[in-house]
Amino acid sequence: MAETIQLGDPPIDVTLKHSARAKRLSLRVSGVDGRVSLTLPRRASLREAQAFLHTKEDWIRGHLDRQPSTTLVVPGALIPVEGRPRLIAETRTRVVKLMDEHILVPLGEDKAGVRVRAFLKTLARDRLAEASARYAAQLGHPFGKISLRDTRSRWGSCTSEGNLMYSWRLILAPASVLDYVAAHEVAHLAEMNHSAAFWNEVAGLMPEYETPRKWLRSNGGGLHRFQF
Repeated sequence: MAETIQLGDPPIDVTLKHSARAKRLSLRVSGVDGRVSLTLPRRASLREAQAFLHTKEDWIRGHLDRQPSTTLVVPGALIPVEGRPRLIAETRTRVVKLMDEHILVPLGEDKAGVRVRAFLKTLARDRLAEASARYAAQLGHPFGKISLRDTRSRWGSCTSEGNLMYSWRLILAPASVLDYVAAHEVAHLAEMNHSAAFWNEVAGLMPEYETPRKWLRSNGGGLHRFQF
């Protein structure tokens, strides 16, 4: 069972996880939410964990300092949609509207973040449904249902029944990144693994997939800094 200890001042919460498979202490700082975790071999003691963390404190704080700051989605905030920054602005409108440089929300709206999130989810579903259908037709394998979630551990998944799941936050990324994730998950309809054959399927659907894949690995964590 995981336990949490605190390191230094100001304190940093560190989650300790014992693992029968671990052969050494393994430290991780999540690029998504900044959570710090330390995996220990089964017989490692709390004293060993504390001593190890003390030697790594500067490294941990350096990583946390580089974490993107949280952005609250309210009027005046800047948020990307399809990779393009848009300013959230109040205006005389009854519905959320996406413009070239703005996201328009109703005047005096105290739930702007909630309404913008609902709008973005709908937009994400439309874009992902279109991309999935396009790649599935190209592959010659139909898919089942599409569902959207706000997942932190993965950007998409494909079940053995052919159902596709995506993170709606992909709508914040450049369009090519959303397309890549759709191609990746659709390719699993043919290869339910990450073998060379699978990556050949991805390349067949999207020959230039490496560029958006690298963008997502480098910048994907920052998509979670927007709080709605």
